[in-house]
Amino acid sequence: MRDHILTPLTINGMLVPNRTVVPAMVTRLSGEDGYVNQAIIDRYVSYAKGDVGLIIVEAMAIHQSKSGPLLRISDDKFIEGHRKLTDAIHRTSQSKVVPQIIHFMKVARSGWRQTIDMLSEDDITAIIRDFGDAALRAKEAGYDGVELHSAHAYTLSSFLSRHNKRRDRYDGRSLEGRLRMFGDVMAEVRSKVGKDFPIGVRFLADEMIKDGYTLEDSRLIALRMAQLGVDYISLSVGGKFEDAILQDGLPPYPYTGYSGERCMPGASFPKMPHIHYAAAIKEMINAKGFDIPVISVGKINAPEDAERLLAGGKADMVGMARQLLADPNWPKKVAQEREQDIVTCVYCNVCKQLDEKFKEVTCFLWPKGYLQAPDYDPDMTAPAWEDDSPLNATYVNGAVKLKWTRASGEVSGYDLYRTEDSGAVEIIEAKKGGKFDDKTVLGGLKYSYYIRAYNKSGQAGPPSNVVELELPIEDFLPQQTAS
Repeated sequence: MRDHILTPLTINGMLVPNRTVVPAMVTRLSGEDGYVNQAIIDRYVSYAKGDVGLIIVEAMAIHQSKSGPLLRISDDKFIEGHRKLTDAIHRTSQSKVVPQIIHFMKVARSGWRQTIDMLSEDDITAIIRDFGDAALRAKEAGYDGVELHSAHAYTLSSFLSRHNKRRDRYDGRSLEGRLRMFGDVMAEVRSKVGKDFPIGVRFLADEMIKDGYTLEDSRLIALRMAQLGVDYISLSVGGKFEDAILQDGLPPYPYTGYSGERCMPGASFPKMPHIHYAAAIKEMINAKGFDIPVISVGKINAPEDAERLLAGGKADMVGMARQLLADPNWPKKVAQEREQDIVTCVYCNVCKQLDEKFKEVTCFLWPKGYLQAPDYDPDMTAPAWEDDSPLNATYVNGAVKLKWTRASGEVSGYDLYRTEDSGAVEIIEAKKGGKFDDKTVLGGLKYSYYIRAYNKSGQAGPPSNVVELELPIEDFLPQQTAS
């Protein structure tokens, strides 16, 4: 059993049934009008069916500016739709649900963007008021708490940034000045929702840009947030406009540059590249007497890794946006000791690419054409191999070319497993078809491969035959000359 993952946690009176969190992740399922629709409800109910402990609903605007298909909570007319969402989740399981509320600046297709030094005192007063009003609407709509979006390229994060160019009481030249906007918003929100309503925050542990702040600042930012009465801290990194790659005819998108890659690290990054941030921040605030949960995120998908983080005191909760998109039943499968049925995220970032193009966000690992993750059927039959040796591999021009015959039964996809020099077994890719070229190999090493077919519910069939290749190195070494 994964005792730490499955242990309940109370956050300012909100009893969360386990330590799993789906962080806010834009779905692009809402229309331009910003209302909650049935597709939105279905997406978040799928997490409740999977027994996710804390569901953070995607960022929703607190003001009137439009930004494509984005949820809104900027007017009382939106409350009814949000109430339908919270009712559906609470009817489904003991999962708790919190909306992430956001204010963002204007951007244009020309590449121009508004920055916080352009805001007047009246603008700032209105933003603070809008956060408080939106939080109250969230409470009235039946949410279990509210999360303030203070991360990435958006308004509150821009006040926290070392790139803050204001020269008033929000002066970017001092840490205290950079923290004042969040303090003003936090005070306003608390005055509207009361002391017993959980208020969480998501902010950056590292801006991941030139001259941006790093862990040295974020430790102190987290401490101040705790001093201000925040009830939990969820961490992210990067996702900034400063290094965004501009594309003709499109507004700037803050996840196209290096900071965006670090925000949602893809397959080329090692697993769990950001866990040291949560560990350091948790150590800092705990040492100062604050026992509020810290959520660690970033390429965490294996139950044993999540359990190790929690058991070692490196985090209080584990956030898994892409993994829980791939398989919202991850917590349920862990609780039922059916971890072998988990559909494992391979961090292909197709979901990120869909978001960037303002298209409905789905997962490549789902069956083709699915708008939502399939329901989990524990009695579903796993695929099987008809051939004794379905997998073949050859080494050609620096790549291992893998081919395999189709498995029988219902097949949603194939997981490809690899070991390097008899090391750890890792899933390196998931494919729908019957071939893959592994171009990340190095001559002189020994590689072993096998594949497993899985169905839409996550049950995987038996491993294929194992193919071993000792790759030549002679072609890459200097040629010896005859004496």
